Amino acid sequence: MLWGLRLVRTGVFRCGGAALRRWVAQGTRNRVVAFLAGTGATLALQSSTATALMAAALAGQGLLGTAMAQAVMLGANVGTSLVTRLLAVDLHWLSPSLLVLGGVLHALGEARRLRRDLASVFLGLGLMLLALRLLGTATIPVERSELVQAMLAALGGEPFFAMLVAAALTAAVHASLAVVLLTASLAGAHIVDPVLAAALVLGANLGGALPVVLETARENAAARRVQIGNLIVRTLGALAVLPFLGTAVTALEGMAPFTAVVTMHVAFNVALVVVFLPLVGPLARLTERLIPDALSEDDDARPRHLDESVLETPSVAIAGALRETLRLGDLVEDMLRRSLVALRQNDERPIAEVSRADDRVDRLHTAIKLYLAKLGRGNLDEAESRRVNEMMAFAINLEHVGDIIDKSLMELAAKRLRHGLHFAAEDFREVEELHRRTVENLRTALGTFIAEDRRLARQLIAGKDAVRALEREATLHHLDRVRRGVADSVETSALVLDVLRDLKRINAHVAAVAHPILDEVGELRESRLKVVGLPRLERRDV
Repeated sequence: MLWGLRLVRTGVFRCGGAALRRWVAQGTRNRVVAFLAGTGATLALQSSTATALMAAALAGQGLLGTAMAQAVMLGANVGTSLVTRLLAVDLHWLSPSLLVLGGVLHALGEARRLRRDLASVFLGLGLMLLALRLLGTATIPVERSELVQAMLAALGGEPFFAMLVAAALTAAVHASLAVVLLTASLAGAHIVDPVLAAALVLGANLGGALPVVLETARENAAARRVQIGNLIVRTLGALAVLPFLGTAVTALEGMAPFTAVVTMHVAFNVALVVVFLPLVGPLARLTERLIPDALSEDDDARPRHLDESVLETPSVAIAGALRETLRLGDLVEDMLRRSLVALRQNDERPIAEVSRADDRVDRLHTAIKLYLAKLGRGNLDEAESRRVNEMMAFAINLEHVGDIIDKSLMELAAKRLRHGLHFAAEDFREVEELHRRTVENLRTALGTFIAEDRRLARQLIAGKDAVRALEREATLHHLDRVRRGVADSVETSALVLDVLRDLKRINAHVAAVAHPILDEVGELRESRLKVVGLPRLERRDV
């Protein structure tokens, strides 16, 4: 069952994840549209958890207000209960056909992503229908077990405890749909009585909200409010219905036990919509009070575009990672600009600011790297895999640049302050010129990274060569001043040479983004060695 759910969700996400995301995001016009968007998305994905993560991501990015996100979540709850109701229809005879169809599409779709994704959907549906059939068969020996009967009898006398047990089980398997269908199968085999089955259904609904709360615990306040609000709604609903389970069971007496359990699941979620859809505004204000925006939140270090819910839609995930990598580049450029101020001024504060900026760069780089690693484990085509690898390499190079600025350039600036040294005016003018060219090359590298443009790549390599020549010329000029005995040049000689070397190293990391672009079209030389007059080789030398 869980494997089938996973296959369906993955297949739908890859086929139409971007369209689903846009559809949910457009559900901001009014609460009814938002509710319908949440219901439709969950029916397509067969997972309220996936819809919940999508809603949290949209809210965290400011694309979905808290109130409308709560309406989406109410729709997601109804959607997952409707999926349960559809699966309750006896369609197990379709399972072999769906499995065969999925297998054929997968075999034919080696080079076509759409066929592979549709194959996942059909295989998942076939497995889910097969799982339902197997659940019914598996309950036969359970019905005869004295130990199981004793345990269920104990739970039957404690509906509140039974609800907590079902909530814990649902949180563990991340699928309320599976737990509800298992409960329905047990009720259909007369292993659990109707009141206990109803308590387990309440627990499944309550537990379905817990995994997403935990998964969004490290997101920003707007994203966390969505899931906390959903947890509040489900908790209040479960606690309100719990004392009246006997009455609810009596109302469904004429139904078969399996159908009664599924119907109760649908009725509970529909009741939540009736009660809470008009109250999404007050509910949003409550969650905003419970989870206010952090006043000192470090926005620069926190990812803004790394949406976990779209990892199964590579094109969308890659676009988000691209935007985040550009943010990383902006942070590194800001560090580079500040470094010149720290080298120039007799003040420790710019050095401390650069060090704090490097901490932000490290945290954002780690987030990007982990996100790309997760994305790389998916089913990517050759072009997507290449782009992910290029982003990973560029992010690593940017982080190395940050380390050079913080661990080397700022250490040199601190050393100058400790010893009360002053750069010679001529030395610092050449450092400034090399620094200016380095900033320009970093900007060119960011443009090259975005556009994958060969012209910019050539320009970047030319800029790197120009920086190398400039560094060599500045070194020679400095050594000439040292030979002439210029006092400031002699005192700061080691510092000047190290600064020039570090700026050249930064340019090498920055220019690396151009290498795969030029290498792909055969414009990158393997070596700078010039072939001149090689001696003739004897046969034995060969």
